[in-house]
Amino acid sequence: MGAEARNEFGIQSPVQMGLRVTNEYASSALADMAHAEPLGPRYQPRSDELRNLYREEGQAKRRMDARPGLWIAVAIYLMFSATDLLLIPDVALYTIMARFAVGVTALVTLEAQLRRGVATEWIDVTCAAAIIFGYVGWLSPAVMGADKETVSYYMVFGTIFMMSANLFFTFKFSLSIVTSSIILVILYIVNYFVPSTLTYKMVFGTFYISCFTFTSYVNWKLNEERYNVFLNALEAKIQHKEATERGQALLSLSRTDPLTGLENRRAIDEKLRDYWSDWQRHGSGFVAILIDVDFFKRFNDYYGHQEGDRCLIRVANALAEMITQHNGSIGRYGGEEFIVLARMEKREQVAGLAEAIRSTVENLALPHQQRRDGTSVVTVSVGAAFTRPQTGAKLEKIIHEADRALYLAKAGGRNCTWLFDPNDPQSSDESENIAALLKIAIGQDLVSLVYQPIQNVASGRVEAVEALMRLKMLDGTSVPPSLFIPVAERTGAILELGRWAIRTVCNELLADDHVRVVSVNVSPIQLKTPGFAASVATILSETGVAGSRLALEITEGLEMEMHSDILRCISDLKLLGVRVWLDDFGTGFAGLSWLRLIDFDTVKIDRSFLHDCGTPRGKAMLQDIIALVRNRGHKILVEGVETDEQLALIREFDIDKIQGFHVGRPAPAASFRTRPITYKRPFSVVKSA
Repeated sequence: MGAEARNEFGIQSPVQMGLRVTNEYASSALADMAHAEPLGPRYQPRSDELRNLYREEGQAKRRMDARPGLWIAVAIYLMFSATDLLLIPDVALYTIMARFAVGVTALVTLEAQLRRGVATEWIDVTCAAAIIFGYVGWLSPAVMGADKETVSYYMVFGTIFMMSANLFFTFKFSLSIVTSSIILVILYIVNYFVPSTLTYKMVFGTFYISCFTFTSYVNWKLNEERYNVFLNALEAKIQHKEATERGQALLSLSRTDPLTGLENRRAIDEKLRDYWSDWQRHGSGFVAILIDVDFFKRFNDYYGHQEGDRCLIRVANALAEMITQHNGSIGRYGGEEFIVLARMEKREQVAGLAEAIRSTVENLALPHQQRRDGTSVVTVSVGAAFTRPQTGAKLEKIIHEADRALYLAKAGGRNCTWLFDPNDPQSSDESENIAALLKIAIGQDLVSLVYQPIQNVASGRVEAVEALMRLKMLDGTSVPPSLFIPVAERTGAILELGRWAIRTVCNELLADDHVRVVSVNVSPIQLKTPGFAASVATILSETGVAGSRLALEITEGLEMEMHSDILRCISDLKLLGVRVWLDDFGTGFAGLSWLRLIDFDTVKIDRSFLHDCGTPRGKAMLQDIIALVRNRGHKILVEGVETDEQLALIREFDIDKIQGFHVGRPAPAASFRTRPITYKRPFSVVKSA
């Protein structure tokens, strides 16, 4: 295999491997036949190697046939004792004794040779000698009979020995000729000395030579035909083996990922069915682990697709080597996603394997400078699910559970593992009920908005409100946002809910000037969706609301990827006049990069920093964050203001806006329709709206 057929990691693709196996085998097989030409109708030997192979196979067959052949020949030889009694009764006793002596000696010699494993040629010599001595042992006493005429006719049975040498045993042609020639010579000698007429001698001499010629010719043709059969069988064997290996190579190709050499989705699905069948029949538990390379699209966009392929190959090789130590199977499930199957039943084992997968990839230390989460190497997110008594009877369920666990691992910050837990509301079957509920939420009026005031610190006025989504079940039970928002993002329902929320705030508060500005949370999934900015423009146009009165809050703590589609969408929104706020600043790693790239109207500092101000270190950290944001020229909003002390601290730090229970709790739209937008609330009043 030339160097051009391998990549820089020394890895051959399955296509190359399959073609190499097929071509090399075909070449070697045809090379064996390359030195042969037609013999008779088909082949004429042209190489000693082919003849040697034929001899080797012939030896094995002769060795296998020698024992039954000689035992049968001796049995028939002894049965002819009856003819001795009828034709030469006066010397029959001697001929019968000679028959038994020769027969027993031949059989004992053969069995001893077979037991000692002597060469096949010596076994052939033993059988040939048995024929010759059998003939001499019978003929010598027979010619001594008194009835010379009968003896002369009885000699015709000598041709049977000649035929045995040429036709009954499968000797080499040369040995058959030597054996039958010795018998012919003996026949002629005896025929010469037995008293008979010249005519008799000539007739029987002609008969002997005819038998010798005929049996020798038939023997030669049989050997030739055996060789033809051998060639045909060899060709058929080669073709069958070639077809089998080609079939196996094609099957391997159909079950192998061409890039990484791992099993592809088809193969892993078959293996998954086998695992599942064992689980259903015998209770043999197993784990399904989904692995996703973090920020791989960004890796591809920056380093190029060839480097992306090399990255996947390196990751695949490292994982495959590690998984074999756990007697598991790994396959490529599509794109940058891999799947691992292994027989495990204990949660601790599953957790250990999942962490081993994560750390194996991280330890490769493949550079990835384009991620903005504080890590500069390629990592993976891992989601695992394993069989339990509650797993159920559907094969797809365990993969679905692993997929949910993977989603939670990615939402949890990536480069981490997540085990499916049926008791976790985010991964349990309850989330599936919520997913179904979200499909009908808008049509059934199960979703609504409440609004929390945002106050200007300097003026004390409520100058904006934040729209917060609420969901209830059909029986009226409330579903926490922390539960249904992740499900909405995972299922894509957030797209329709987001458009509904923007249209609703425009109709409820903005169209009739009840509130100056309303902020609505948007997901990165919405920003990455083509046409989102256009849909916002359509809603603003239909409701007659100016874009400057709508603020969209982007949450930094979730999937804030530096995605070109997101940046383009934000740019389009700002052209509409829509305000763009950065929410939960400080909870993720991408915030600084976003501050550098996007001119946010307002940056909302997460409530955790304000609540940590009870310590000097916490207070200093909040001051540092405020200074950082202020230096970028953004307005600052601090969330979670709940006490007079926190409010006083906010005034000390000269914050622009505040939000929290100290300003007002979330309330329906009707609460704000009766409140003028110039409402001013003194700082000394501590009361929830």
